[in-house]
Amino acid sequence: MKVKLPKGMGGGPQNMNSMIKQAQKMQEDMESLQSELDEREYAVQAGGGMVTVNIFGTKIIKSIEIKPDIVDPDDIETLQDILVAAVNQAVKTVEDANAAEMQKVTGGMSIPGMF
Repeated sequence: MKVKLPKGMGGGPQNMNSMIKQAQKMQEDMESLQSELDEREYAVQAGGGMVTVNIFGTKIIKSIEIKPDIVDPDDIETLQDILVAAVNQAVKTVEDANAAEMQKVTGGMSIPGMF
């Protein structure tokens, strides 16, 4: 039994070649974008601007700046909490930015192993 596909569906080798070329182009675009995203830097603040985390698009922390006013030897816990919050927010910022940029390339298509 032969299955008839609606006109424009299936289409033989030409349609398959076109789909392969589109997939290859998308992969190239994604690789190029990923390289660009990896090189980006973000500055994320916490504690009312008392702590700034500078992070690369690769999720590697570049630096952490702490304003002296937040340092209280009698209350180290508050500083620790602010640092944790700042680092977590920095990582989330990178992940959200990367996902948004990748979605532009993929058109919202879910690709296993990617964002």
